[in-house]
Amino acid sequence: MTYLGEFISIGVAFSWTATALLSEFGSKRLGNLTLNVLRMALALLFSLVLFWFAAGTPLPPIGSIEACVWMLLSGIVGYVIGDFCLFQCYIIIGSRYGQLFMTLAPLAAALMAWITLGQQMTPISIVAMFVTLIGIGISILGRGEHHKVSLKLPLNGVLFAIGAALCQGIGLVLSKIGMDHYDTGTMPDWLIPFSANFLRCIAGIVGFAILQYFHEGFRPLRQALQDAKGMTVATATTIFGPFVGVGFSLMAVQYTNAGIASTLMALTPIIIILPSYWLFHQKITWRAVLGAVISVLGVSLFFMG
Repeated sequence: MTYLGEFISIGVAFSWTATALLSEFGSKRLGNLTLNVLRMALALLFSLVLFWFAAGTPLPPIGSIEACVWMLLSGIVGYVIGDFCLFQCYIIIGSRYGQLFMTLAPLAAALMAWITLGQQMTPISIVAMFVTLIGIGISILGRGEHHKVSLKLPLNGVLFAIGAALCQGIGLVLSKIGMDHYDTGTMPDWLIPFSANFLRCIAGIVGFAILQYFHEGFRPLRQALQDAKGMTVATATTIFGPFVGVGFSLMAVQYTNAGIASTLMALTPIIIILPSYWLFHQKITWRAVLGAVISVLGVSLFFMG
C-alpha cells in the first residue's frame, strides 16, 4: 500500500494525543506510579493476546540475547525514567505543554545516534534544533513583572518535561539497535515491533513496581483496581499508548523514512491544542499556537539534513 508508513505515522500522532489527554486525567486521579504500573501490566496482557492470535503462542520470539538486553535497556530509559517524568509533568504543567516539550525528542535521538552509531550531525540539523527551541520558547516564555522575560510554567514541570523528551529520544535509538538484532525469519516483519515492545514493557512493569513499592507501597494500586472510572482511563491510556501507539510508531519506521515518520508523529503538539481546550479549558493564545507550529517545523527541518 502506497504511503502506508505515512498513514501509520499520522495515526500514531492522534493516538499519542489521546493517550496524553487520558494520561493527564489518569495521573491526577490515580497517581503517576499507580497509573504506570497498570499501563505496563495491561500492555503485557494485550500483547499476550495479540501474539496468541497472530502467532499461535502467547509468548513472542524474543530474538538474541543482544536484542533482549537492548530492548530491556530501552524499556528502563524510555518507560521507567521517561514516562515517570512525562506523567509528572502532565500533573504539573498539563499534557499540552508536555507534548510541546516532546518535540525535543528527535534532538535527543540524534545526539544519542551520534554517540552510539556514529551518525553525523549536519548543519541543517543544528539549525532545526534552534528552530525547535525557539518554538518552545515562544510558547512558555512571557513578560514578567520584574524581568523582561520570565517562565510562565513551574520550573519543576519544565525539567520533568525535558527529561521525558530526552529519555524518549534515547529510548528510540536503543530500540532501533535492539530491533536490528532480531532475526526476521522467526516472525513476520510487522510483529517485530510488538515483540520488541513486549520486552520494553517487562522492564517497565518491573521498574515501576519497584518504585511503587518503595515510594507508596501497593495500597494505592489495590485502591485503583476498585476504581471503575480510573481503570477505564488506565485501559484506554494503555491501548493508545504503550500498546497501539508505541507498537505502530516502531512499525512506521519500517514502512517509510524515519525522518518522515518522526515528523508526522510530532504533530501531536498541534493536534492536542483544541482537545485540551475542550477537556481542561486551557486557554488558547496566539503564542501557544505559533510556538507549537514552529516547534513541529523544527522537527521537520531536522530530518532534511
